[in-house]
Amino acid sequence: MWFSSDNAGPVAPEVMAALAAANAGYAASYGADPLMARVTAKIREAFEAPEAAVYLVSTGTTANALSLAMLCPPWATVFCHRNAHIEEDECAAPEFYTGGAKLTLLDGKDAKIAPESLARALSFTGRGGVHNVQKGALSLTNATENGAIYTPAEVAELAGMAHAEGVPVHMDGARFANALVRLGCTPAELTWKAGVDILSFGGTKNGLMGVEAVVMFDPKKAWEFELRRKRGGHLFSKHRYLSAQMDAYLTDGLWLRLAASANAAADRLAEGLRARQARLLHPVQANAIFTAFPRASHKRAQQAGAHYYFWPFNQSLEGPDDEMLSCRMVCNWSTTAEDVDALLAAL
Repeated sequence: MWFSSDNAGPVAPEVMAALAAANAGYAASYGADPLMARVTAKIREAFEAPEAAVYLVSTGTTANALSLAMLCPPWATVFCHRNAHIEEDECAAPEFYTGGAKLTLLDGKDAKIAPESLARALSFTGRGGVHNVQKGALSLTNATENGAIYTPAEVAELAGMAHAEGVPVHMDGARFANALVRLGCTPAELTWKAGVDILSFGGTKNGLMGVEAVVMFDPKKAWEFELRRKRGGHLFSKHRYLSAQMDAYLTDGLWLRLAASANAAADRLAEGLRARQARLLHPVQANAIFTAFPRASHKRAQQAGAHYYFWPFNQSLEGPDDEMLSCRMVCNWSTTAEDVDALLAAL
């Protein structure tokens, strides 16, 4: 009963097979392998972006931080939600890789930026000329840290506001596949057609061993990204092992099937929690569930071997049994109906 994180899930067997196949013999290094050429072609086709520059890195933090470094100079700020991953969980990596750019934290329900919050920040930033931090970039997380999803129209509204002020747009898509299959739109509709300039295209949380793609829809700064990736220590020499994962991920719609499986498990869990009068704290739109139920149920679940995080973390199993405690439960591609039902039975 592992619901702590989709990072805790296994690697998809198709991906393991691709890694084994890539391990046979020799291949060119540093991204010059034939598999990387296939990855680039597949991403360009999936996103209807024939000129896009595509690069692979090993972690989501790297993808986000290097992407933002491309968009935001040291004297500017990145506009993001106050619960964004780049704010809460990346140990100031964006600030480090941008050379010291600031993060301006915005508000909005379910970790989605409210348009009025962005409007206020855009009008306030840089008002004093050289004395102030300047407008740098906008970063959107889809799906958000609270499991909610931006629609293409919502992305377009925020991106339009940013572009009107000369601010480029980054999307943290660690769970992009989960958002996409829920919405039923195309990758292009959720990204560049809605105004996204650079996408961190996630794979690690959705069945890969450890690889993310940076998709630059405008390739003009591709060489700069290559230099930043090398200088930052994130250019893999045995790059084919990154390429093999992403190539398998993009073959025959595997990435979409894995995400759909995780979303379906989350739906089943949410339905069961509702039937047990648990409180759902955010919409269940991707593969994460934020819920609250009595301490006694938490005790039963954890004694039965369930793994999940209290959310926020500073809660304890010590105290009155009827006190409501909140938690986060995350399903992954391998979560089965039996896993979900076992957790519900334990509760």
